[in-house]
Amino acid sequence: MSGAHARGRGHARPRTEPRTKTAAQPTSTGRDGRAGSLATEITASFVVFLVALPLCIGVAVASGVPAELGIVSGVVGGLVVGAIRGSTLQVSGPAAGLAALVAETVAEHGVGALGVIVFFSGILQIVLGLIRLGRMFQAISLAVVQGMLAGIGLPLMVGQLYPMTDAKAPGTPIENMSGLPGLLGDVLADRQALTAAGLGVVTIVLAFVWKKVPGPLGKLPAALVAVGIGCAVAALPGVEVKTLQVGNLTAAIQVPGAEEFAGLADAAIITSILTFTVIASAESLFTAAAVDRMHSGPRTQYNTELIAQGTGNTLAGLLGALPITAVVARSSANVQAGARTRISRTLHGLWLLAFALLLPQVLALIPISVLAGVLVHSGWKLFAPEEFPKMWRQDRGEFAVMTVTTLVIVATALLEGVIVGLLAGIVLAALRMSQTVIRQHLEEDTAKVVMAGNATFLRLPQVIEALEAAAESGKPRIRLDLTAVTHLDHACRGQVEEFTAQQRARGLRVELLMPGKPTATATAPLPTPPLIESLPQPDTFPGPGAEWFYLDTRPLPDGYAERSPLVG
Repeated sequence: MSGAHARGRGHARPRTEPRTKTAAQPTSTGRDGRAGSLATEITASFVVFLVALPLCIGVAVASGVPAELGIVSGVVGGLVVGAIRGSTLQVSGPAAGLAALVAETVAEHGVGALGVIVFFSGILQIVLGLIRLGRMFQAISLAVVQGMLAGIGLPLMVGQLYPMTDAKAPGTPIENMSGLPGLLGDVLADRQALTAAGLGVVTIVLAFVWKKVPGPLGKLPAALVAVGIGCAVAALPGVEVKTLQVGNLTAAIQVPGAEEFAGLADAAIITSILTFTVIASAESLFTAAAVDRMHSGPRTQYNTELIAQGTGNTLAGLLGALPITAVVARSSANVQAGARTRISRTLHGLWLLAFALLLPQVLALIPISVLAGVLVHSGWKLFAPEEFPKMWRQDRGEFAVMTVTTLVIVATALLEGVIVGLLAGIVLAALRMSQTVIRQHLEEDTAKVVMAGNATFLRLPQVIEALEAAAESGKPRIRLDLTAVTHLDHACRGQVEEFTAQQRARGLRVELLMPGKPTATATAPLPTPPLIESLPQPDTFPGPGAEWFYLDTRPLPDGYAERSPLVG
């Protein structure tokens, strides 16, 4: 029985069906298969943990903060966000997409200010969820979203090429790109840098090809395999590469104090809070939509999920940790591992906490170049170069919006790029909605202009050109028929009325037919009221709520011309 059919039959049937269906399956427990399901959830949680561990550390390093803070955010994303009802299978933690923004914020305001920014971003997310604006983030052009992801991925990818060779990135994305030729020369001249780069390249290659490995080995996360190989190579005699420096997890936690909260007087801090809120919320809810397409289980409750993300960020901010978002890599690993409930995503936070507390010395064996390689692969997937030709084939206008968004983000910053992309998307939508058809033709003594569609200020040049052509035709009568116009904004309406008044002042007879149900505007009573009723009526009118008026009618007979204000 389909889900839709079951829902139509009442509530009792859907509750009994799973018990019957599960009981028919062979299980080791003999009771509803619950132990088997729990074992699957635990297994899935380990898979997510293995994917999340290198990403949490790598994102922290790329963000310019201690690696322990990445793990703290991963723990909060699992134990706190994962336990709240919102999305069933979506996994949250520190995201590579925010690494560049966090690094810029830390460089400008310090690590202490990061906690305040993340804390208030979480508060705003909770407020947005409570006032039910979660789905608002879905009303954003897909081209802007893809451009934003590409604008995040490209700088991330280029910036991580430097730590992948045990070097320090120069700074901005443009500076990082311009420094690549010099970086290549330095690597070729330095044996240590060449070794580190080799480990990074191996990591990237494994990330692309590991899924094709047959058998149980191929089910291991590629990032975990790369970390294992990197640790083994780094332990060889004579190999000198930079490894991760990990301290005490609890010592890394820095609760923001009065001095940090006093930074709220800085407009730059407020801007950072708004930027983090918008981007973290958008990324989480876009990820939710993508994860919902991966499985057939319960759909995401967007407002509840936004509250969950806000709760996690509020706590992460109080701990001075990294911002939290939903992450595609961990979420897809959770789905592919067979998870069905929130247990797996919650447990993965527990494994992160236990590993960091009990085995911190293992983390110190991980080469930084391997983590950088993991993030280069993440940046490539965010950049998704194949999406650009695909968008070009589908819609060249949207391609332009996507490209502009990406370029502005790379050239300036994330917030500026997103704003420019949104504006470009609005302009594109306005141009496409403002489709005005203008037809002109001459009859014996009349120049006719017929308009249809949406007449807005964006089409004002074409409207003016048509009106001027009618005036220059030399005909004693002009007829402007706008009855087929579905939307007439103030600019076009004012232009038509002004043109009508000017031509009447010249002595021309102007018939002006406006959209909507005919009603005459007059400053004096008509000499013969039935006259209006005898005029032709439009065949169709706009639907309810239309705010159109009938400004004028055809010319009255010559006897009424001087007495009626309806005739020019």
